[in-house]
Amino acid sequence: MAEAAKQILKIEGVSKRYGGVQALNRVQFDLNYGEVHALVGENGAGKSTLIKVLGGIVPRDAGRIFFDGREVHFNNPAEAQAAGIAIIHQELSMLPTLTVMENLFMSRMSGRYGLVNWKAMERRAREALALVDLHVDPYALVKDLSISQRQMIEIARALSANARLIVMDEPNSSLSDTETDRLFELIRSLKARGIAIMYVSHKIDEVLAISDRITAFRDGAYVGTITSAGATEDMVINMMVGRELDRRATVDQNTGGEVLLHVRGLTGRAFRDVSFDVRKGEILAFSGLVGAGRSEVLRTIFGAERATSGDIRFEGKPVRFASPTEAIKHGLAMVQEDRKVLSLFMGMQVMHNVSMAQLPFMTRAGNINDRREQRLVQDFVHKLDIRLASIGDAVSSLSGGNQQKTVLARWLATGPKLLILDEPTHGVDVGAKAEIYELIRNLAREGVAIVLISSELPEVLALAHRIVVMHEGRITGVLNHADASEEKLMAYATGVLDDFAPAGATS
Repeated sequence: MAEAAKQILKIEGVSKRYGGVQALNRVQFDLNYGEVHALVGENGAGKSTLIKVLGGIVPRDAGRIFFDGREVHFNNPAEAQAAGIAIIHQELSMLPTLTVMENLFMSRMSGRYGLVNWKAMERRAREALALVDLHVDPYALVKDLSISQRQMIEIARALSANARLIVMDEPNSSLSDTETDRLFELIRSLKARGIAIMYVSHKIDEVLAISDRITAFRDGAYVGTITSAGATEDMVINMMVGRELDRRATVDQNTGGEVLLHVRGLTGRAFRDVSFDVRKGEILAFSGLVGAGRSEVLRTIFGAERATSGDIRFEGKPVRFASPTEAIKHGLAMVQEDRKVLSLFMGMQVMHNVSMAQLPFMTRAGNINDRREQRLVQDFVHKLDIRLASIGDAVSSLSGGNQQKTVLARWLATGPKLLILDEPTHGVDVGAKAEIYELIRNLAREGVAIVLISSELPEVLALAHRIVVMHEGRITGVLNHADASEEKLMAYATGVLDDFAPAGATS
């Protein structure tokens, strides 16, 4: 127990400025051996910058860092790793076309005279994988593994390098509940072995469940540190955002507009016999476990995938969109789940990311009307409160919440009649999440039909007028908001309950 109380990391007065932005302002943080210390804050609070400073990725402007009792200055990631610090980033840093063991021992391969001893490396790989109880072939390609398996390999890599401090940046952002439970079991076992964990997450309930202490940053500054035992979600959120958030599941009374989208017997690659209606001004949520087929249904309606059978009517007319471009022309828009891969052009300006879907309407004789483009973008930046220095900034410079608002701005600029939102608050903080919720409600009040795909049951209950639940590619239940609960949604999502009849998808 004495070792568990020994301090491994102490950060004092660390500051970092990027141009005119003060990313860190004299922040502090400390961590003990055998402790899970969570770091929370809104997007842009300085969490990622602190991780980069600690890992030797960027230099600090001021302040001191002590690791295992001595002051350290890491000039690059290799020095931090050699000292015993491993960072597992939200975007996993693995090479998908290489094998598991090649990823495990990148830059640390066994061999002599430039030749790799593959048998010795296989043995070391199996030993490393055993540390996280992961049973995969060391010769398997990483691209063929699940996200959770890749996450475990990252942790195994850190342990095989004798890491004494592991930084986990949003480690379960893409994991199912079952995979998250397994990750937490592993974290507890690492803690029992005296390894220190710095845990960064937006999921406050899970922070409270897994951490010993919680430190909050806001606007690049240290707010405070509390003990997790006895803390509440509201306490942590108040530290993060500095204000009370209304997180009650207050769903507007649906006005019951006319049916906009009518789907019957739709069957595709990952689903079968799906039927439902969506009305103008309605928020219809699709709930279910990962792999249930929710996203595939809506991607098929949007023209991004092909249906094998079924009937789709939009505004009363039979349709079968051949492409997303055709769907957009008819008044549909879709915000994809993975904004960085499927929605945003990270190296391009915010302005061009927002205006992209409207450029055909701003172009004459091959020339873009720059003034009109800037006016459109500025209007949506103001309307959605996208926080940035300039619309000429690269979208990669924005926080996760403001990146998501940028995607929303692009599609709202098209004036959609039906807006499909696939995990719209994935990877955003509680403050940005509350703003996006209110934006969704306002769009519905204006008559826009919303189809929401979400894995977060509280989010579904907070927003949806009706909820379609899927399990293994088919609809198992359709509930009105008044009849829904987390327990009932999970029962339908796991196939425990299944009382769906086609008429139940209509309102």
